[in-house]
Amino acid sequence: MSIKINNIILNIDENIELLKEKVSKKININKENFESFKILKESIDARKKDNIKFNYAVEVSIKDEKKLIKKLHDNNVKYEENIEEEEIKFGEQKLNDRPIVVGMGPAGLFTALLLAEKGYSPLVLERGESVENRTKTIEKFWESGQLNQESNVQFGEGGAGTFSDGKLTTRIKDTRCDFVINELIKHGAPEEISYMGKPHIGTDILKTVVKNIRHRIIELGGEIKFNSKLEDIIVNKGSVEAVVVNGEKIFCNALILAIGHSSRDTYEMMHKNKILMEAKPFAIGVRIEHHQQMINESQYGRYANHPRLKAADYRLTYTSKKTGRGIYSFCMCPGGEVVAAASEEMSLVTNGMSYYNRDKENANSALVVTVTPKDFENECYKFNMQDNGNDYPLIGMEMQRYYEKLAYKVGGGNYIAPVQLVRDFLNDNKSTALGNVNPSYKPGYTFSNMAECLPNYVISSLKEGILDFNNKIKGFSKDEAILTGIETRTSAPVKILRNENLESLSASGLYPCGEGAGFAGGIISAAVDGIKVAESVMKKYKPLN
Repeated sequence: MSIKINNIILNIDENIELLKEKVSKKININKENFESFKILKESIDARKKDNIKFNYAVEVSIKDEKKLIKKLHDNNVKYEENIEEEEIKFGEQKLNDRPIVVGMGPAGLFTALLLAEKGYSPLVLERGESVENRTKTIEKFWESGQLNQESNVQFGEGGAGTFSDGKLTTRIKDTRCDFVINELIKHGAPEEISYMGKPHIGTDILKTVVKNIRHRIIELGGEIKFNSKLEDIIVNKGSVEAVVVNGEKIFCNALILAIGHSSRDTYEMMHKNKILMEAKPFAIGVRIEHHQQMINESQYGRYANHPRLKAADYRLTYTSKKTGRGIYSFCMCPGGEVVAAASEEMSLVTNGMSYYNRDKENANSALVVTVTPKDFENECYKFNMQDNGNDYPLIGMEMQRYYEKLAYKVGGGNYIAPVQLVRDFLNDNKSTALGNVNPSYKPGYTFSNMAECLPNYVISSLKEGILDFNNKIKGFSKDEAILTGIETRTSAPVKILRNENLESLSASGLYPCGEGAGFAGGIISAAVDGIKVAESVMKKYKPLN
Protein backbone atom coordinates (compact mmCIF):
# COMPACT_ATOMS: atom_id res chain seq x y z
CA MET A 1 0.00 0.00 0.00
CA SER A 2 1.25 3.45 -0.91
CA ILE A 3 0.35 7.00 -1.86
CA LYS A 4 0.72 8.21 -5.45
CA ILE A 5 1.29 11.96 -5.79
CA ASN A 6 1.03 13.64 -9.20
CA ASN A 7 2.05 17.05 -10.53
CA ILE A 8 5.07 17.82 -8.39
CA ILE A 9 6.82 20.62 -10.27
CA LEU A 10 10.51 21.49 -10.28
CA ASN A 11 11.86 24.48 -12.17
CA ILE A 12 14.70 23.71 -14.54
CA ASP A 13 17.30 25.13 -12.15
CA GLU A 14 15.99 23.29 -9.09
CA ASN A 15 17.94 20.21 -8.09
CA ILE A 16 16.08 16.89 -8.16
CA GLU A 17 17.08 16.49 -4.50
CA LEU A 18 14.36 19.06 -3.71
CA LEU A 19 11.69 16.61 -4.81
CA LYS A 20 11.32 14.98 -1.40
CA GLU A 21 11.08 18.42 0.18
CA LYS A 22 8.24 19.45 -2.13
CA VAL A 23 6.36 16.20 -1.57
CA SER A 24 6.82 16.62 2.17
CA LYS A 25 5.23 20.09 2.05
CA LYS A 26 2.40 18.95 -0.20
CA ILE A 27 1.23 16.17 2.12
CA ASN A 28 2.39 17.89 5.32
CA ILE A 29 4.52 14.96 6.46
CA ASN A 30 8.17 15.23 7.45
CA LYS A 31 10.29 13.48 4.82
CA GLU A 32 12.07 11.62 7.62
CA ASN A 33 8.79 9.72 8.12
CA PHE A 34 8.73 8.39 4.55
CA GLU A 35 9.08 4.62 4.75
CA SER A 36 9.81 4.55 1.02
CA PHE A 37 10.06 7.11 -1.77
CA LYS A 38 10.07 6.31 -5.47
CA ILE A 39 9.92 8.43 -8.62
CA LEU A 40 7.26 6.99 -10.92
CA LYS A 41 7.51 9.41 -13.81
CA GLU A 42 9.49 12.43 -14.93
CA SER A 43 8.38 14.51 -17.89
CA ILE A 44 9.61 17.78 -19.37
CA ASP A 45 7.13 20.60 -19.88
CA ALA A 46 8.73 22.73 -22.62
CA ARG A 47 5.58 24.40 -23.92
CA LYS A 48 6.90 27.74 -22.67
CA LYS A 49 10.48 27.96 -23.89
CA ASP A 50 11.32 30.69 -21.36
CA ASN A 51 10.01 28.64 -18.43
CA ILE A 52 10.82 24.96 -18.85
CA LYS A 53 9.75 22.76 -15.95
CA PHE A 54 9.91 19.14 -14.84
CA ASN A 55 6.71 17.38 -13.80
CA TYR A 56 6.93 14.36 -11.48
CA ALA A 57 4.72 11.61 -10.18
CA VAL A 58 6.03 9.87 -7.05
CA GLU A 59 5.06 7.01 -4.77
CA VAL A 60 5.44 7.34 -1.00
CA SER A 61 4.80 4.92 1.83
CA ILE A 62 3.98 6.20 5.33
CA LYS A 63 1.95 5.06 8.31
CA ASP A 64 -1.82 5.61 8.33
CA GLU A 65 -1.98 6.40 4.59
CA LYS A 66 -5.78 6.21 4.38
CA LYS A 67 -6.22 8.80 7.14
CA LEU A 68 -3.89 11.18 5.36
CA ILE A 69 -5.80 10.91 2.06
CA LYS A 70 -9.12 11.72 3.78
CA LYS A 71 -7.59 14.74 5.45
CA LEU A 72 -5.94 16.21 2.34
CA HIS A 73 -8.83 16.27 -0.17
CA ASP A 74 -6.35 16.63 -3.03
CA ASN A 75 -7.04 15.00 -6.42
CA ASN A 76 -3.30 14.77 -7.04
CA VAL A 77 -2.81 12.58 -3.97
CA LYS A 78 -4.27 9.09 -4.22
CA TYR A 79 -4.14 5.98 -2.10
CA GLU A 80 -3.18 2.88 -4.09
CA GLU A 81 -3.21 -0.75 -3.06
CA ASN A 82 -0.46 -2.94 -4.38
CA ILE A 83 -1.69 -5.28 -7.09
CA GLU A 84 -0.71 -8.88 -6.51
CA GLU A 85 0.76 -10.61 -9.55
CA GLU A 86 -1.42 -13.41 -10.80
CA GLU A 87 0.41 -16.71 -10.55
CA ILE A 88 0.59 -18.71 -13.78
CA LYS A 89 -1.14 -22.07 -13.51
CA PHE A 90 0.92 -24.61 -15.41
CA GLY A 91 -0.77 -26.84 -17.97
CA GLU A 92 -1.09 -30.60 -17.82
CA GLN A 93 0.33 -31.61 -21.20
CA LYS A 94 3.78 -33.15 -21.21
CA LEU A 95 6.60 -31.70 -23.28
CA ASN A 96 8.53 -34.47 -24.99
CA ASP A 97 11.32 -32.07 -25.83
CA ARG A 98 12.53 -28.65 -24.78
CA PRO A 99 10.61 -25.68 -26.16
CA ILE A 100 12.57 -23.99 -28.92
CA VAL A 101 12.82 -20.20 -29.25
CA VAL A 102 13.96 -18.94 -32.65
CA GLY A 103 15.47 -15.47 -32.51
CA MET A 104 17.16 -13.41 -29.80
CA GLY A 105 15.57 -10.00 -30.21
CA PRO A 106 13.42 -8.61 -27.36
CA ALA A 107 10.57 -11.07 -28.00
CA GLY A 108 12.82 -14.12 -28.08
CA LEU A 109 14.97 -13.02 -25.14
CA PHE A 110 12.02 -12.41 -22.84
CA THR A 111 10.21 -15.58 -23.93
CA ALA A 112 13.34 -17.57 -23.17
CA LEU A 113 14.03 -15.73 -19.90
CA LEU A 114 10.56 -16.43 -18.50
CA LEU A 115 10.53 -20.06 -19.69
CA ALA A 116 13.96 -20.60 -18.13
CA GLU A 117 12.86 -19.02 -14.84
CA LYS A 118 9.88 -21.37 -14.67
CA GLY A 119 11.82 -24.57 -15.33
CA TYR A 120 11.22 -25.16 -19.06
CA SER A 121 14.93 -25.21 -20.09
CA PRO A 122 14.41 -23.61 -23.52
CA LEU A 123 16.74 -24.08 -26.46
CA VAL A 124 17.35 -20.69 -28.10
CA LEU A 125 18.45 -20.60 -31.73
CA GLU A 126 19.94 -17.46 -33.27
CA ARG A 127 21.04 -17.31 -36.90
CA GLY A 128 23.47 -14.49 -36.16
CA GLU A 129 26.39 -14.08 -33.78
CA SER A 130 26.69 -13.20 -30.11
CA VAL A 131 26.46 -9.46 -29.54
CA GLU A 132 30.23 -9.20 -29.01
CA ASN A 133 31.10 -10.89 -32.34
CA ARG A 134 28.15 -9.30 -34.10
CA THR A 135 29.44 -5.83 -33.19
CA LYS A 136 32.79 -6.56 -34.86
CA THR A 137 31.07 -7.94 -37.97
CA ILE A 138 28.82 -4.89 -38.28
CA GLU A 139 31.66 -2.42 -37.77
CA LYS A 140 33.59 -4.20 -40.51
CA PHE A 141 30.58 -3.85 -42.82
CA TRP A 142 30.26 -0.15 -42.05
CA GLU A 143 33.93 0.44 -42.82
CA SER A 144 34.38 -1.80 -45.87
CA GLY A 145 30.98 -2.71 -47.29
CA GLN A 146 31.53 -6.43 -46.60
CA LEU A 147 28.07 -7.73 -45.66
CA ASN A 148 27.47 -10.87 -43.62
CA GLN A 149 23.91 -11.91 -44.56
CA GLU A 150 23.47 -13.94 -41.38
CA SER A 151 24.87 -11.47 -38.85
CA ASN A 152 24.21 -7.78 -39.36
CA VAL A 153 22.07 -4.89 -38.06
CA GLN A 154 18.94 -7.02 -38.57
CA PHE A 155 20.17 -10.45 -37.40
CA GLY A 156 22.08 -11.47 -34.29
CA GLU A 157 21.81 -11.42 -30.52
CA GLY A 158 19.64 -8.54 -29.34
CA GLY A 159 17.80 -8.13 -32.65
CA ALA A 160 17.55 -5.00 -34.79
CA GLY A 161 16.89 -2.81 -31.75
CA THR A 162 20.40 -3.38 -30.42
CA PHE A 163 21.79 -1.11 -33.14
CA SER A 164 19.24 1.67 -32.77
CA ASP A 165 18.55 4.31 -30.13
CA GLY A 166 17.33 1.74 -27.62
CA LYS A 167 13.99 3.53 -27.17
CA LEU A 168 11.70 2.08 -24.51
CA THR A 169 8.57 4.12 -25.21
CA THR A 170 5.40 2.20 -25.98
CA ARG A 171 1.73 2.95 -26.42
CA ILE A 172 0.53 -0.36 -25.00
CA LYS A 173 -0.97 -0.41 -21.51
CA ASP A 174 0.13 -3.67 -19.94
CA THR A 175 1.53 -4.44 -16.49
CA ARG A 176 4.09 -6.68 -18.18
CA CYS A 177 5.85 -3.48 -19.32
CA ASP A 178 6.96 -2.98 -15.71
CA PHE A 179 8.40 -6.48 -15.64
CA VAL A 180 10.40 -5.76 -18.80
CA ILE A 181 11.75 -2.47 -17.45
CA ASN A 182 12.70 -4.06 -14.11
CA GLU A 183 14.52 -6.91 -15.86
CA LEU A 184 16.42 -4.47 -18.07
CA ILE A 185 17.53 -2.54 -14.97
CA LYS A 186 18.44 -5.76 -13.19
CA HIS A 187 20.67 -6.67 -16.12
CA GLY A 188 22.50 -3.36 -16.41
CA ALA A 189 20.22 -0.60 -17.74
CA PRO A 190 20.21 2.73 -15.87
CA GLU A 191 17.54 3.01 -13.17
CA GLU A 192 16.18 6.21 -14.69
CA ILE A 193 14.39 4.21 -17.42
CA SER A 194 11.78 3.29 -14.80
CA TYR A 195 10.52 6.88 -14.58
CA MET A 196 11.72 8.94 -17.54
CA GLY A 197 8.95 10.15 -19.83
CA LYS A 198 10.91 9.06 -22.92
CA PRO A 199 13.29 6.37 -21.68
CA HIS A 200 16.11 5.02 -23.81
CA ILE A 201 19.17 2.89 -23.20
CA GLY A 202 21.41 3.54 -26.20
CA THR A 203 23.13 0.89 -28.25
CA ASP A 204 26.29 0.86 -26.09
CA ILE A 205 24.49 -0.02 -22.84
CA LEU A 206 21.92 -2.23 -24.56
CA LYS A 207 24.68 -4.55 -25.76
CA THR A 208 25.74 -5.20 -22.16
CA VAL A 209 22.13 -5.71 -21.03
CA VAL A 210 21.51 -8.26 -23.80
CA LYS A 211 24.67 -10.18 -22.92
CA ASN A 212 23.70 -10.27 -19.24
CA ILE A 213 20.21 -11.61 -20.06
CA ARG A 214 21.85 -14.32 -22.16
CA HIS A 215 24.03 -15.36 -19.19
CA ARG A 216 20.96 -15.43 -16.94
CA ILE A 217 19.04 -17.69 -19.34
CA ILE A 218 21.97 -20.11 -19.36
CA GLU A 219 22.28 -19.99 -15.53
CA LEU A 220 18.59 -20.94 -15.30
CA GLY A 221 19.02 -24.03 -17.48
CA GLY A 222 18.46 -22.66 -20.98
CA GLU A 223 20.78 -23.36 -23.89
CA ILE A 224 21.75 -20.86 -26.59
CA LYS A 225 23.16 -21.65 -30.00
CA PHE A 226 24.48 -18.92 -32.28
CA ASN A 227 25.03 -19.23 -36.03
CA SER A 228 22.04 -21.60 -36.02
CA LYS A 229 19.62 -20.91 -38.84
CA LEU A 230 16.08 -22.25 -38.95
CA GLU A 231 15.76 -23.92 -42.36
CA ASP A 232 12.50 -25.84 -42.09
CA ILE A 233 9.53 -26.53 -39.83
CA ILE A 234 8.11 -30.05 -39.85
CA VAL A 235 4.39 -30.25 -39.11
CA ASN A 236 2.75 -33.65 -38.60
CA LYS A 237 -1.05 -34.03 -38.37
CA GLY A 238 -1.54 -30.33 -37.67
CA SER A 239 1.10 -30.07 -34.91
CA VAL A 240 4.74 -29.01 -34.83
CA GLU A 241 6.98 -32.07 -34.69
CA ALA A 242 10.50 -30.81 -35.41
CA VAL A 243 12.67 -28.12 -36.95
CA VAL A 244 15.65 -28.36 -39.26
CA VAL A 245 18.59 -26.17 -38.18
CA ASN A 246 21.86 -26.13 -40.11
CA GLY A 247 20.78 -29.43 -41.68
CA GLU A 248 20.05 -31.06 -38.31
CA LYS A 249 16.57 -32.25 -37.32
CA ILE A 250 15.59 -31.24 -33.77
CA PHE A 251 12.30 -32.48 -32.28
CA CYS A 252 10.02 -30.15 -30.35
CA ASN A 253 6.38 -29.74 -29.25
CA ALA A 254 6.52 -25.99 -28.72
CA LEU A 255 8.22 -23.72 -31.24
CA ILE A 256 8.32 -19.96 -30.59
CA LEU A 257 9.08 -17.88 -33.68
CA ALA A 258 10.58 -14.53 -32.66
CA ILE A 259 12.28 -14.05 -36.02
CA GLY A 260 12.26 -10.24 -36.38
CA HIS A 261 10.83 -8.19 -39.23
CA SER A 262 13.59 -8.94 -41.75
CA SER A 263 13.70 -12.76 -41.84
CA ARG A 264 12.58 -12.94 -45.42
CA ASP A 265 13.92 -16.42 -46.14
CA THR A 266 12.03 -17.68 -43.07
CA TYR A 267 8.82 -16.07 -44.32
CA GLU A 268 9.36 -17.79 -47.68
CA MET A 269 9.93 -21.16 -46.00
CA MET A 270 6.76 -20.72 -43.94
CA HIS A 271 4.73 -19.80 -47.02
CA LYS A 272 6.01 -22.92 -48.76
CA ASN A 273 4.86 -24.92 -45.70
CA LYS A 274 1.39 -23.30 -45.92
CA ILE A 275 1.68 -21.40 -42.62
CA LEU A 276 -1.10 -18.82 -42.82
CA MET A 277 0.10 -15.23 -43.21
CA GLU A 278 -1.27 -12.04 -44.66
CA ALA A 279 0.26 -8.84 -46.04
CA LYS A 280 0.07 -5.84 -43.72
CA PRO A 281 0.80 -2.10 -44.04
CA PHE A 282 4.16 -0.60 -43.16
CA ALA A 283 5.98 2.62 -44.10
CA ILE A 284 8.91 3.62 -46.30
CA GLY A 285 10.92 6.78 -46.79
CA VAL A 286 14.26 8.35 -45.93
CA ARG A 287 16.44 9.46 -43.02
CA ILE A 288 16.76 13.19 -42.38
CA GLU A 289 19.75 14.76 -40.57
CA HIS A 290 20.05 18.17 -38.93
CA HIS A 291 22.56 19.61 -36.51
CA GLN A 292 21.52 18.49 -33.04
CA GLN A 293 22.12 22.04 -31.82
CA MET A 294 19.38 23.32 -34.14
CA ILE A 295 16.91 20.76 -32.74
CA ASN A 296 17.92 21.69 -29.18
CA GLU A 297 17.33 25.38 -29.82
CA SER A 298 14.02 24.76 -31.54
CA GLN A 299 12.71 22.58 -28.72
CA TYR A 300 14.25 24.29 -25.69
CA GLY A 301 14.88 27.90 -26.73
CA ARG A 302 17.31 29.72 -24.42
CA TYR A 303 17.64 26.57 -22.30
CA ALA A 304 19.23 24.56 -25.12
CA ASN A 305 22.24 22.68 -23.70
CA HIS A 306 21.16 23.29 -20.11
CA PRO A 307 22.82 20.63 -17.90
CA ARG A 308 19.40 19.34 -16.76
CA LEU A 309 18.34 18.71 -20.35
CA LYS A 310 19.62 16.00 -22.66
CA ALA A 311 19.71 16.16 -26.45
CA ALA A 312 16.25 17.17 -27.66
CA ASP A 313 14.08 14.83 -29.69
CA TYR A 314 10.87 15.21 -31.66
CA ARG A 315 7.87 13.22 -32.85
CA LEU A 316 6.05 14.56 -35.89
CA THR A 317 2.97 13.44 -37.80
CA TYR A 318 1.05 14.79 -40.77
CA THR A 319 -1.65 13.58 -43.16
CA SER A 320 -1.09 14.51 -46.78
CA LYS A 321 -3.83 16.65 -48.31
CA LYS A 322 -2.89 15.37 -51.78
CA THR A 323 -2.48 11.63 -51.18
CA GLY A 324 -4.31 11.12 -47.87
CA ARG A 325 -1.31 9.20 -46.56
CA GLY A 326 0.24 9.43 -43.13
CA ILE A 327 3.73 10.91 -42.96
CA TYR A 328 5.61 10.65 -39.68
CA SER A 329 8.98 10.68 -38.00
CA PHE A 330 10.13 7.27 -36.82
CA CYS A 331 12.95 6.07 -34.58
CA MET A 332 14.26 9.59 -34.00
CA CYS A 333 17.89 9.44 -32.82
CA PRO A 334 19.13 12.56 -30.98
CA GLY A 335 22.89 12.99 -31.19
CA GLY A 336 23.12 9.84 -33.29
CA GLU A 337 24.10 8.61 -36.71
CA VAL A 338 22.54 7.03 -39.79
CA VAL A 339 23.74 3.44 -40.23
CA ALA A 340 23.82 0.87 -43.01
CA ALA A 341 21.27 -1.82 -42.12
CA ALA A 342 21.15 -4.15 -45.14
CA SER A 343 20.60 -7.89 -44.65
CA GLU A 344 20.58 -8.96 -48.31
CA GLU A 345 23.28 -8.54 -50.93
CA MET A 346 23.00 -5.62 -53.36
CA SER A 347 20.21 -4.02 -51.31
CA LEU A 348 20.43 -0.73 -49.47
CA VAL A 349 18.65 -0.04 -46.17
CA THR A 350 19.28 2.66 -43.57
CA ASN A 351 18.49 2.89 -39.88
CA GLY A 352 19.28 5.30 -37.05
CA MET A 353 21.42 4.65 -33.97
CA SER A 354 22.41 6.57 -30.83
CA TYR A 355 24.65 5.82 -27.89
CA TYR A 356 23.42 6.45 -24.36
CA ASN A 357 25.02 9.91 -24.17
CA ARG A 358 23.50 11.02 -27.49
CA ASP A 359 26.47 13.31 -28.02
CA LYS A 360 27.13 13.11 -31.77
CA GLU A 361 26.90 16.25 -33.92
CA ASN A 362 23.74 15.35 -35.86
CA ALA A 363 20.17 14.43 -35.01
CA ASN A 364 18.51 12.00 -37.38
CA SER A 365 15.09 10.47 -37.87
CA ALA A 366 13.28 8.38 -40.41
CA LEU A 367 10.64 10.30 -42.34
CA VAL A 368 8.28 7.68 -43.68
CA VAL A 369 5.02 7.37 -45.58
CA THR A 370 2.44 4.64 -45.04
CA VAL A 371 2.04 2.00 -47.74
CA THR A 372 -0.74 -0.58 -47.82
CA PRO A 373 -1.56 -3.93 -49.46
CA LYS A 374 -3.41 -1.95 -52.16
CA ASP A 375 -0.10 -0.29 -53.08
CA PHE A 376 1.63 -3.67 -53.23
CA GLU A 377 -1.04 -4.91 -55.64
CA ASN A 378 -0.81 -1.78 -57.79
CA GLU A 379 2.97 -2.05 -58.07
CA CYS A 380 3.30 -5.84 -58.27
CA TYR A 381 4.18 -5.68 -62.00
CA LYS A 382 7.46 -3.94 -61.02
CA PHE A 383 8.62 -6.95 -59.04
CA ASN A 384 7.18 -9.62 -61.38
CA MET A 385 4.31 -10.56 -59.10
CA GLN A 386 1.41 -9.65 -61.38
CA ASP A 387 0.17 -13.26 -61.51
CA ASN A 388 -0.32 -13.58 -57.73
CA GLY A 389 -0.05 -10.02 -56.43
CA ASN A 390 -3.57 -10.05 -55.02
CA ASP A 391 -3.20 -13.08 -52.76
CA TYR A 392 0.53 -13.54 -52.16
CA PRO A 393 1.11 -12.71 -48.46
CA LEU A 394 4.74 -11.71 -49.05
CA ILE A 395 3.96 -9.10 -51.70
CA GLY A 396 4.87 -6.25 -49.31
CA MET A 397 8.21 -7.90 -48.65
CA GLU A 398 8.83 -7.99 -52.40
CA MET A 399 8.03 -4.29 -52.56
CA GLN A 400 10.66 -3.63 -49.88
CA ARG A 401 13.17 -5.70 -51.82
CA TYR A 402 12.47 -3.89 -55.08
CA TYR A 403 13.10 -0.41 -53.70
CA GLU A 404 16.10 -1.50 -51.61
CA LYS A 405 17.75 -2.91 -54.75
CA LEU A 406 16.87 0.25 -56.64
CA ALA A 407 18.47 2.38 -53.89
CA TYR A 408 21.60 0.21 -54.03
CA LYS A 409 21.81 0.81 -57.78
CA VAL A 410 21.18 4.57 -57.44
CA GLY A 411 23.92 4.73 -54.79
CA GLY A 412 26.37 3.14 -57.20
CA GLY A 413 26.97 -0.14 -55.35
CA ASN A 414 29.06 -1.30 -52.39
CA TYR A 415 26.30 -0.09 -50.01
CA ILE A 416 27.01 3.56 -50.79
CA ALA A 417 23.88 5.52 -49.88
CA PRO A 418 22.14 8.12 -52.05
CA VAL A 419 21.91 11.53 -50.33
CA GLN A 420 20.15 14.77 -51.25
CA LEU A 421 19.89 18.17 -49.62
CA VAL A 422 16.37 19.08 -48.52
CA ARG A 423 16.47 22.20 -50.73
CA ASP A 424 17.19 20.06 -53.79
CA PHE A 425 14.65 17.43 -52.80
CA LEU A 426 11.88 20.02 -52.60
CA ASN A 427 12.93 21.42 -56.00
CA ASP A 428 13.44 18.05 -57.75
CA ASN A 429 17.15 18.65 -58.27
CA LYS A 430 20.05 16.26 -57.83
CA SER A 431 22.42 17.62 -55.18
CA THR A 432 25.96 18.51 -56.19
CA ALA A 433 27.52 19.73 -52.92
CA LEU A 434 27.02 19.60 -49.17
CA GLY A 435 26.06 22.51 -46.97
CA ASN A 436 26.92 22.66 -43.27
CA VAL A 437 25.42 19.25 -42.37
CA ASN A 438 27.70 16.30 -43.01
CA PRO A 439 26.08 12.89 -43.64
CA SER A 440 26.98 10.42 -40.90
CA TYR A 441 26.25 7.28 -42.96
CA LYS A 442 29.04 4.80 -43.54
CA PRO A 443 30.50 3.20 -45.69
CA GLY A 444 29.88 6.30 -47.82
CA TYR A 445 27.42 8.38 -49.83
CA THR A 446 26.82 9.77 -53.29
CA PHE A 447 24.72 12.72 -54.45
CA SER A 448 21.45 11.51 -55.94
CA ASN A 449 17.79 12.27 -56.37
CA MET A 450 15.49 10.36 -54.01
CA ALA A 451 12.82 10.31 -56.74
CA GLU A 452 14.96 7.68 -58.46
CA CYS A 453 14.54 5.12 -55.67
CA LEU A 454 11.11 5.73 -54.09
CA PRO A 455 7.55 5.75 -55.46
CA ASN A 456 6.16 9.07 -56.71
CA TYR A 457 3.40 9.11 -54.07
CA VAL A 458 6.02 8.69 -51.33
CA ILE A 459 8.10 11.56 -52.72
CA SER A 460 5.13 13.95 -53.01
CA SER A 461 3.90 13.01 -49.53
CA LEU A 462 7.35 13.58 -48.02
CA LYS A 463 7.57 17.03 -49.59
CA GLU A 464 4.27 18.01 -47.99
CA GLY A 465 5.29 16.54 -44.66
CA ILE A 466 8.67 18.30 -44.55
CA LEU A 467 7.08 21.70 -45.19
CA ASP A 468 4.46 21.06 -42.51
CA PHE A 469 7.06 19.88 -40.00
CA ASN A 470 8.90 23.16 -40.48
CA ASN A 471 5.89 24.89 -38.88
CA LYS A 472 6.42 22.72 -35.79
CA ILE A 473 10.22 22.76 -35.65
CA LYS A 474 11.74 25.94 -37.03
CA GLY A 475 14.50 25.04 -39.45
CA PHE A 476 13.26 21.52 -40.17
CA SER A 477 13.05 22.20 -43.92
CA LYS A 478 16.37 24.05 -43.81
CA ASP A 479 18.06 23.97 -47.23
CA GLU A 480 21.19 22.19 -46.07
CA ALA A 481 19.57 19.40 -44.05
CA ILE A 482 20.44 16.01 -45.50
CA LEU A 483 18.20 13.17 -46.70
CA THR A 484 19.74 9.69 -46.89
CA GLY A 485 17.96 6.85 -48.66
CA ILE A 486 16.24 4.61 -47.99
CA GLU A 487 14.31 3.42 -44.90
CA THR A 488 12.04 0.40 -45.46
CA ARG A 489 12.19 -1.75 -42.31
CA THR A 490 9.80 0.22 -40.11
CA SER A 491 7.81 -2.93 -39.30
CA ALA A 492 7.10 -6.40 -40.61
CA PRO A 493 5.41 -6.50 -44.03
CA VAL A 494 3.39 -9.57 -42.96
CA LYS A 495 1.31 -10.85 -40.09
CA ILE A 496 1.55 -14.54 -39.14
CA LEU A 497 -2.00 -15.41 -38.17
CA ARG A 498 -2.56 -16.87 -34.69
CA ASN A 499 -5.50 -17.80 -32.44
CA GLU A 500 -6.54 -16.71 -28.96
CA ASN A 501 -3.93 -19.07 -27.45
CA LEU A 502 -1.27 -17.27 -29.56
CA GLU A 503 -0.66 -20.40 -31.65
CA SER A 504 -0.49 -20.35 -35.43
CA LEU A 505 -3.79 -21.04 -37.17
CA SER A 506 -1.88 -23.56 -39.27
CA ALA A 507 -0.09 -25.66 -36.65
CA SER A 508 -0.61 -26.43 -32.98
CA GLY A 509 2.52 -25.74 -30.94
CA LEU A 510 3.76 -23.01 -33.29
CA TYR A 511 3.84 -19.60 -31.56
CA PRO A 512 4.60 -16.57 -33.77
CA CYS A 513 5.50 -13.52 -31.69
CA GLY A 514 7.06 -10.08 -31.66
CA GLU A 515 7.73 -7.68 -34.51
CA GLY A 516 8.45 -10.41 -37.04
CA ALA A 517 5.01 -11.91 -36.55
CA GLY A 518 3.32 -8.53 -36.95
CA PHE A 519 2.18 -8.21 -33.32
CA ALA A 520 4.58 -5.60 -31.92
CA GLY A 521 6.49 -2.45 -32.77
CA GLY A 522 9.50 -1.61 -30.62
CA ILE A 523 11.59 -3.12 -27.84
CA ILE A 524 9.00 -3.01 -25.05
CA SER A 525 5.98 -4.20 -27.03
CA ALA A 526 8.01 -7.02 -28.61
CA ALA A 527 9.28 -8.13 -25.19
CA VAL A 528 5.72 -8.02 -23.78
CA ASP A 529 4.46 -10.14 -26.68
CA GLY A 530 7.23 -12.63 -25.96
CA ILE A 531 6.14 -12.79 -22.32
CA LYS A 532 2.53 -13.42 -23.37
CA VAL A 533 3.66 -16.29 -25.58
CA ALA A 534 5.76 -17.77 -22.77
CA GLU A 535 2.70 -17.61 -20.51
CA SER A 536 0.60 -19.35 -23.16
CA VAL A 537 3.17 -22.15 -23.45
CA MET A 538 3.21 -22.53 -19.65
CA LYS A 539 -0.59 -22.69 -19.45
CA LYS A 540 -0.55 -25.58 -21.91
CA TYR A 541 2.50 -27.60 -20.84
CA LYS A 542 4.08 -28.80 -17.60
CA PRO A 543 7.61 -27.59 -16.76
CA LEU A 544 10.42 -29.96 -17.66
CA ASN A 545 12.10 -29.49 -14.25
